Amino acid sequence: MTLTLAASVAVGLAVRLILLPRADISGDIDLFVGWVHGIASNGLPSAYDARLSFPPVMTYIWWLLAAVEPGFRTETDSSDQAIRILMKVPALLADLGLAGLVGYALRQRPRWAVAAAAVILLHPAVIDVSALLGHYESIYVLFALAAAIFATSGRTGWAAALIALSLMTKPQAVMMLVPFAALFFATSGWRGLVRAAAIGVGVIVILWLPFLAADGPANYLRNIGFYQEQGQAALSVWAWNIWWLVQELVIGGFAYDGVAIVGPLSVKHLSYLVTAILWTFIAVAVIRDPRPRTFILALAASVLVAFSFATSMHERYSYAALVFLLLLLPEPRMRWLNAGLGVVVTLNMLASVPPTAEISSIIRETRLIGVLGSLAMLGITGVVYTILRSRSAGRARVV
Repeated sequence: MTLTLAASVAVGLAVRLILLPRADISGDIDLFVGWVHGIASNGLPSAYDARLSFPPVMTYIWWLLAAVEPGFRTETDSSDQAIRILMKVPALLADLGLAGLVGYALRQRPRWAVAAAAVILLHPAVIDVSALLGHYESIYVLFALAAAIFATSGRTGWAAALIALSLMTKPQAVMMLVPFAALFFATSGWRGLVRAAAIGVGVIVILWLPFLAADGPANYLRNIGFYQEQGQAALSVWAWNIWWLVQELVIGGFAYDGVAIVGPLSVKHLSYLVTAILWTFIAVAVIRDPRPRTFILALAASVLVAFSFATSMHERYSYAALVFLLLLLPEPRMRWLNAGLGVVVTLNMLASVPPTAEISSIIRETRLIGVLGSLAMLGITGVVYTILRSRSAGRARVV
């Protein structure tokens, strides 16, 4: 097992080191470097004077990068290789952290702990997001995974603080709040839930303190609104879900999700309503059966439900489910689910930003693959949701 783990670390690091210098193929790293340049030039408190769309934790990370690399004071894009590599380093470190935490969570099953850690290190979707595209999914999921480990060991305060850190890294962490709230209530009652909420709010307030004088929170919300109006409010932004099927099979292209369908009710409102209803059932499942396995299933189901049924989803927003399902890898049927989800997520990411023309022609330009991928994602979401609901119902009958 030690040899397997060492080989996985070596290969995983080698692949990432090869990909780190690769030029920006999505355009996002150029955007991120521009924001870091603004922080280096104008200081941390004024970071949100630019159109920065990330909460404070990522802003602090970029501020640290600017502090260690003077080149950010002059560079405004990722054309400089050293700058490009440095921008990807935080995600690489988070990948290693995810592998370590997944292994720790499964430490009582050493063989599966090594296998799960190896999957994180070698998974093409994880490598693609962090080392090739330079996105920061691994960082917010790292905080969420740590929060889940603390929550399942009864350390509610730490769990609340960590999930708040996750939410303040990327807002996509909101997809995981319902299972956490349900677990806090199920294990500690209303008092525990209020205490956890207070801790989370306290962490959020502290993180925003340096930006208050420059109206950072208000500017952040304004920035989010700006990007929503600049094409990020499509039914699906390359996420293979139910709305991708609508775009591909009904509309024939990207479509705005703010179109009214009944009075003031828009498609976006409808998608949020469906997601909220399904989240309610997920919360009930956790309250009925707050055991760790149910909670982990609920986290994966919560992410997949939002990815599958909410509008404005990007292909990367299923990433957290990929990680949480690995905690159930020792179970045979969960291994099949992990394999299926891994294939679909990887193909979806490659279709969104194809690294080569050949991949683009095979995956992106073949519409049938996206349709089949969307159906597969909906099927996987349904299976995880059904397992969760049936497990909690069975637990309730036993009690």
